Amino acid sequence: MAGAPGFEKHPDYEVSIAPTQTHIRVLAGDNVIADTKSPLAVTESRHHPVWYLPMTDVDQTLIEPTDTSTYCPFKGHASYWSLTSSDGMLKDVMWAYLAPFDECMPLAGYVAFYTERVDLEIDGELASRQGPGWIDR
Repeated sequence: MAGAPGFEKHPDYEVSIAPTQTHIRVLAGDNVIADTKSPLAVTESRHHPVWYLPMTDVDQTLIEPTDTSTYCPFKGHASYWSLTSSDGMLKDVMWAYLAPFDECMPLAGYVAFYTERVDLEIDGELASRQGPGWIDR
C-alpha cells in the first residue's frame, strides 16, 4: 500500500474513522440492503459524515459491480455498485475503497451508500436523506 498524496499537500486535512456499535440499516423500497451493528463513522474535513458498513453485512444478491470509479487523494480509488430493489435499479449507489491508502486502511472491506438515494436507519430512526459530499460554507 501507499501513503495518501492528499495529506502531503494538505497536512491539516483530517479523515477520522471510528468503529461504533450503532445499528445501521440501509433500505430501498421493500428491501433491506444492509443491516449491521458494527459500522464505521467517518468524518472528513469539510464533508458531511458518512457511515461505512461491512461489505459482509450487505445483501449480495441485490448488488452488482459497475465500471464506475473515482479517486480521492486522501482515501484512494473507489469502486461502485448498483442495486436492484423493489424501487427499481439504483446505479452507482454504493461505493468502497478496495485498496485504500495507508492512512485510511480501516475502510478496507467496508462500503458506503449515497444516502439521498436510499433510506438510512440509525438505531431505528430514519435519518435525513442528506447525501455525502462537501459542506457548503
